Amino acid sequence: MIELSFLGVPNVNAWIFFGLSIAACFTSIVAVVTGTAGGLLLLALMAFFFDPATLLPLHTVIMLLASVHVAALFWRYILRQTVIPFLGGSIIGAALGAQIFVALPAAILQGIIGFFILVLTWLPKLASFGGETKRFAVVGFVITFLGIFVSATGSLLASFVAGASPDRRNHVGTMGALMICSHITKIVAFGILGVALTAYIPLIISMVTGAALGNWLGGKMLHQMREKIFRTVFKLLLTLLGLRLLWVGSEGLGWF
Repeated sequence: MIELSFLGVPNVNAWIFFGLSIAACFTSIVAVVTGTAGGLLLLALMAFFFDPATLLPLHTVIMLLASVHVAALFWRYILRQTVIPFLGGSIIGAALGAQIFVALPAAILQGIIGFFILVLTWLPKLASFGGETKRFAVVGFVITFLGIFVSATGSLLASFVAGASPDRRNHVGTMGALMICSHITKIVAFGILGVALTAYIPLIISMVTGAALGNWLGGKMLHQMREKIFRTVFKLLLTLLGLRLLWVGSEGLGWF
């Protein structure tokens, strides 16, 4: 009989444990090389093994620690003027989202996020509205508020970061820094909601180790990549993600 509680992790055997750790490595490479999609891909894989109440907080913790490593790797490229405004908006967004945690249908939110990803990807000037300080304060609020309910918000944030980033490394480093802000405020909100992940610590450590390796490998590849290739792949992936979210949202509402 296969052990269903490897290292004390509930309902996770050794195959799942190491499989998810390898997946964290692969998706981190994708995230760094493309500037998006890695976190959403990992979430989709984890959804096969965890119930929704555990999935979102667990994924958030793993992505927080992975983002810390990304920010450390690309520290000198971070657009620091965006961080404080974004953090302020994130705190307000998490506080409000925690108050109405189960009130909003995920399908509607997915459709809205998908729509805006497509609009901002193909009309990038819209992602540069207003002054940068106010813009990223608003973006921090929206991204973190929506992130309490769904986990596709990183791709929406990427649309705004791309517009502010002159270089692919600025994009990746800034995404790492801003997602740290968003994830921390979400974790505080989840803690208030009574979500406990102590039993999952061995899995978290293993997956974060895999993610760190993926970040390092992805960083090596990113430095060698041409800017035009990065931007083209980024735009293509955001388009596909936006279309997928529209489709999933429409299905959830019974339109298809």
